[in-house]
Amino acid sequence: MQIPFNKPFIAGRELHYIEQAVKDGNLAGDGPFTKKCTTWMEHHFSANKVLLVHSCTAALEIAAILCDLQPGDEIIVPSYTFVSTVNAFVLRGAKPVFCDIRPDTMNMDESKIEGLITPRTRVIAPVHYAGVACDMDRIMELAAKYNLLVVEDAAQGVCSRYKGQALGTIGNLGCYSFHETKNFISGEGGALVINDRRFIERAEIIREKGTDRSRFFRGQVDKYTWVDIGSSYLASELTAAFLYAQLEEAGKITQKRHEIWQQYHQLLRPLEEAGILRLPVIPADCTHNGHMFYILLESQSVRAALIAHLKIHDIMAVFHYVPLHSSPMGKSLCPEVSRLPVTENLSERLLRLPCYYELTDGDILKIVSEIKSFFKGILKTVIL
Repeated sequence: MQIPFNKPFIAGRELHYIEQAVKDGNLAGDGPFTKKCTTWMEHHFSANKVLLVHSCTAALEIAAILCDLQPGDEIIVPSYTFVSTVNAFVLRGAKPVFCDIRPDTMNMDESKIEGLITPRTRVIAPVHYAGVACDMDRIMELAAKYNLLVVEDAAQGVCSRYKGQALGTIGNLGCYSFHETKNFISGEGGALVINDRRFIERAEIIREKGTDRSRFFRGQVDKYTWVDIGSSYLASELTAAFLYAQLEEAGKITQKRHEIWQQYHQLLRPLEEAGILRLPVIPADCTHNGHMFYILLESQSVRAALIAHLKIHDIMAVFHYVPLHSSPMGKSLCPEVSRLPVTENLSERLLRLPCYYELTDGDILKIVSEIKSFFKGILKTVIL
């Protein structure tokens, strides 16, 4: 593709830092670059504790273990999310209870959460879609009212904020992704944000395969041993070295993504005003990170035709999640969920446009030009 959907990038000193890690003999986890990454995030996001891990999936799995779920316990989660959000809790024996999404932000509909709470509910797991915050005030109110834990899936929300507070730092636990499709990348990679201090020590143990190795390195015990369940969740020092160079350039990267987002929004606005498509909605309380630019089309058939049109012109645009409640595994876990009308409707109409750091103004103009060309026969009064 001349214009792919995503493209990994070098923003600064990534290769230099990888070389430095190799020369210094630090390739396994928890070396100097790991500490630099976690310190950076704790400082910039005002987080109590951040643990670097090998993926957002790993962060979610640690969070699920920390929630101390028992078989049959329930978590409330949107169906419109990546499978890792739910898998982490299902692996602990919990049952997902799928919540419909809002028609404006594509986030979990906070007005429907309370009706899903039962005596078995233990966790609410909001997903900040496209780096735009859920209504965290309402979610935290419900969590307090019913004594529930909140695990934020902020995979797409690094450097986004809700009422000035960094996403991932509002609930009891937060999870970040640094997958190559995210704003700040390391190939794979993730982080667990621990906002509830009672979880810090156990999270370190789980991350270190169930051992108290972290306490040993701090001199708190004279040897380390197996004390809890856990797994190999550490990120390698090579991953951390690459990521730290990206975090150093976080301001520049975020600014560029905002510029891309704004260009799309401005250039596609005439199509929204003509009723041809709908653009993303950003609530006043939210500061987004430019993670994604999507459009909502009239129907699934229009989306398929537009994808094919763009592909002919060497542009890759893609849809997103297949709702989990409609998947084979989702149906087996929650056979009682028949329909989530907003989720089903919007998931069939959403199309993501290329959005990556090295996308040029010329690329954006070409993409928008081809979208307008596709709709030219439909539009009669709008000047293209």
